[in-house]
Amino acid sequence: MGTSRRTLADRLAPLPVRRVERRRPLDPDGREDLAGLGYLAEGEWPLTLAPIAQLLRDGLDLGAATVLVGANGSGKSTIVEAIAMAFGLAPEGGSTGAQHRTYESESILHRELTLVRGAGGSRWGYFVRGETLHGLVGYLDETARDPLSRTTDPVFARLSHGETFLALLASTRFRGPGFFVMDEPEAGLAFEAQLALLGELTALSRRRGCQVLVATHSPIVAALPGATILQLDADGLRPKAWDDLATVEHYRRFLAAPQQYLRHVTD
Repeated sequence: MGTSRRTLADRLAPLPVRRVERRRPLDPDGREDLAGLGYLAEGEWPLTLAPIAQLLRDGLDLGAATVLVGANGSGKSTIVEAIAMAFGLAPEGGSTGAQHRTYESESILHRELTLVRGAGGSRWGYFVRGETLHGLVGYLDETARDPLSRTTDPVFARLSHGETFLALLASTRFRGPGFFVMDEPEAGLAFEAQLALLGELTALSRRRGCQVLVATHSPIVAALPGATILQLDADGLRPKAWDDLATVEHYRRFLAAPQQYLRHVTD
């Protein structure tokens, strides 16, 4: 019964991306660097990170909402960036086919990936990164000054960082079906703004044909209802309940007894 219902739901509102897999070599010798295209060699970063090695070995199924949680350097931003680029999104943020870029800093992991698309799923998508948001909205403000522009956006330069992020999520870019990828969207957001962000992500993930993929440090963002939570660490990519996340446990301990943590960084 559950499978039949899920199949019917997938037919009525197919998700843009069903699965992420490693692209298979095309040459008969199995060599991965084909004609100098720059595919990753074994032992090369970021293949040295356990979560990325596991992703390429086992693949990754994506549901309506997936949250990646891990420490700095765990590979979560590299993974969401690569999946976004494999979908056709710009590495610094923007929509499908966007050309905005300040400098080339992304890994070539996206060249290793292929996406199993949902039949009939939306081809629209949008990528937002906390660390490049300023450059993205500067680009949007610049294009809005074009006399032929029909944008209804506010002037983002007049808004705070948090106001800018929430205004972007409230725009028409996020109202229809699509694949919406966010890398550390909580950056620069106060507690209340993170709660508002969580509300927007919840509504987005529940809309027909919408799919959300988020990388975060925030226990608030990681609490996205109905999301599959994956913790990234030296053991790879592991499904986790929110209560069992390392970051949740650390926040609980710090708030209960901050001096126990402070003595390690102040003494």
